[in-house]
Amino acid sequence: LIDNSEGYLSLVSFKLLLSKTYNRKITKIRLFMMNSTNRLIAMASRKAAGATVQRSGQMVRQQQQTAVRWLSQTSKEETKSWWNSAELWGACGAIAGWGMSGAAIYDATLQGPEVISLNMTGVLIVYSSLFCRWAFIVKPQNLLLAACHAANIVAQSVQLKRGLDYRSSTDPEQVQQLYKDAAMAGVIGGVAIATGPRVRSMLTKANLGIISTIAAADAGPFTVHFWAPMSKWMISGASFMDLNRPTDKVSLPQYSALTATGFFFTRYALLVSPVNYTLCSVNIALFLSSAWHLGRKINADYL
Repeated sequence: LIDNSEGYLSLVSFKLLLSKTYNRKITKIRLFMMNSTNRLIAMASRKAAGATVQRSGQMVRQQQQTAVRWLSQTSKEETKSWWNSAELWGACGAIAGWGMSGAAIYDATLQGPEVISLNMTGVLIVYSSLFCRWAFIVKPQNLLLAACHAANIVAQSVQLKRGLDYRSSTDPEQVQQLYKDAAMAGVIGGVAIATGPRVRSMLTKANLGIISTIAAADAGPFTVHFWAPMSKWMISGASFMDLNRPTDKVSLPQYSALTATGFFFTRYALLVSPVNYTLCSVNIALFLSSAWHLGRKINADYL
């Protein structure tokens, strides 16, 4: 019995030992599983947080892109406003130009030839010839202005003929001098037109620094973008030379049209391509000189 009891106690002790060992292993397994679960939960949380941050970043980028598109659209709408519209200012300038053609037609039908200024009329013919070409090639193209100047060439030519016929009987020496000046100007202009492209090419390829840069410029002295404004300088010069002209010889329609033309083209010159600062400056001068004559005429006849 004692041996059996010892054997039983040994068996019980062995079982208890096994049970403790099992419990310890089970506990370790449970701890390991809990730690693994916690790590998995942490990893999932980090991934979820990363995905949230990524979605937030995408939303921020989308909002930024939307803001950029809105600002770009707003900028384009501002660019298309009336102040920056080359089409609007060009149309207004063309209408003012049509007023100049209408003034010539009005003077031809209702005014006597004594009010015709031969210097101004001749300059206007050259001016309209150059601007007819300029309006056709400038960007944006202004066909209304080109048609206006074509009509003005015809109208001013009729006025010039009437003025010459009148001056031939009253002041033939002035007429002869005008013919000589016109012939010389024609020869110089013809030579310049014939040789201009070749001279420009030579200067551009010569690498002469600022000279080559000016020769190759889009609005340089070898282009109509330069000479059209220069013809307007002749108009302004003619107006300045006649600042004390008797008001009874000042054509109200003609100088009204010239004043409006100077006003509208001052802005229009800065909106076309290529931008034409020469055209802008000359229209400021044209506006001031023509407004001076217009003011004198209105003051003398209506005030």
